[in-house]
Amino acid sequence: MVYPTLWRAGRPAAWEDLFNARRDVDRIFDRFFNGAPSAVTTWSPSVDVRESKDDIAVSVELPGLRREDVNLTVENNVLTISGEKKQEFEEGKEDGNYHLIERCYGKFERSFTLPRSVDPENITAKFDDGVLQVVLTKIPAAKPKQIAIK
Repeated sequence: MVYPTLWRAGRPAAWEDLFNARRDVDRIFDRFFNGAPSAVTTWSPSVDVRESKDDIAVSVELPGLRREDVNLTVENNVLTISGEKKQEFEEGKEDGNYHLIERCYGKFERSFTLPRSVDPENITAKFDDGVLQVVLTKIPAAKPKQIAIK
């Protein structure tokens, strides 16, 4: 099974509500002291992990990003997905004020410790419609094998 690596920049899902509450409080203080909300912050994209007998698939939601905005690395048996979502500004609209900013912007990084059953040399990735699909192929020895009973 692939679990998020807690000792890297990724955050445990149980703490996500706490970080969201802090972000909301930070927005209130930014609005009070600076007159405008701050939308540039770190964020953590949503991830699904599915395992079959042949592979493990990791799907990452990255709306608004392009393939060039995302980095995928494997080092010391840790898969790291990182990148940055930059805030979009409309030209000629610099004199306007935002009243609400709910979309997240900024750098992100998610790390996953790979199980020994995964072949780190045989990983494929595809980016389509804002979803990154990473397929981690299992080594043949890790696949279940049926043994005939005599």
